[in-house]
Amino acid sequence: MSSESSGSGESAPIDRGGRRTQHGLDDVQDWLPYTFSIVGAQKSGTSTLSGALDRHPQVARAPRKELQFFTREDMDWSRPDYSEYHAPRRKPQHLIAGDATPAYLFWPHALERMHDYNPDLRLIAVFRDPLERLFSHWTMLRGRWTSAPDWPEFITQFRPSSTPTDLPEVPLITFKQRSGVARGYYGEQLQRGLTIFPREQWLWLEFRSMLADFPAAMGQLTDFLGLHRFAHPPEAGQLMSGPAKVVGTAPTAADLAALVQLYADDLAQFQALSELDIDAWPTSRILSGRMSPADLAERFAARVEPSGSSPQRAVKAG
Repeated sequence: MSSESSGSGESAPIDRGGRRTQHGLDDVQDWLPYTFSIVGAQKSGTSTLSGALDRHPQVARAPRKELQFFTREDMDWSRPDYSEYHAPRRKPQHLIAGDATPAYLFWPHALERMHDYNPDLRLIAVFRDPLERLFSHWTMLRGRWTSAPDWPEFITQFRPSSTPTDLPEVPLITFKQRSGVARGYYGEQLQRGLTIFPREQWLWLEFRSMLADFPAAMGQLTDFLGLHRFAHPPEAGQLMSGPAKVVGTAPTAADLAALVQLYADDLAQFQALSELDIDAWPTSRILSGRMSPADLAERFAARVEPSGSSPQRAVKAG
């Protein structure tokens, strides 16, 4: 990466293409390194959490959510260039800055790269039922790109029995779009994460509980980061829930039953490591016989239109 100057001795903010811009430099007082990161899991409320934290008076906002710095495969990680990896400090009360990229927990070697950057990083991860997360991931892709894989391909074309430790020999965009199943192996991801960062540097939240009592979750988060608690905690307003419906093939009960068995051992490992209450998760309920895969398939199918239909527009969520 190049490290261009704004002409005043300060680096300019980064745009979505990774380029420095001149816009918005007038009020920049300094630059802060990133000392915490929201690392996962994708489609588990990380945008809600990040957006709320951005409102905290002691937190300097990153140039954007999902900086994707540690998933870069064009970087020479034997000599990484951190010169542009910082956040603008615009107010004297800004004390810390964070990077919210939910792929980091899953991405091969990302956590190791983060440890090399700063072994004292504090890490936050939010976890959602793996089947609900997987379906939400697929509907997001189908809502954005008509070329995105349909459900049958999405759950079969890259279906390892564990979290990949190295990138497969496929284009990165293919891996990003077809790694949905692998992203649900939370137990293995936590186990790997704990070999890199000690337990005291982690905060784990459960998706449903976080949304059910968002002020309490924000209290946990601010305490964890050493910040003052919000005087008036923000509400858990999601920016976008995704498309109301997508065009494609709906998940079947057989699909979901097979995925439940695929996740079963890892889910037990995850619960033992995290000690989070996941009893209400559909995957847990199906495993215990309290829910039928057909019931979950019916719920998912309500958001899928058969091929040839026109998908509905995305809807705002409370």
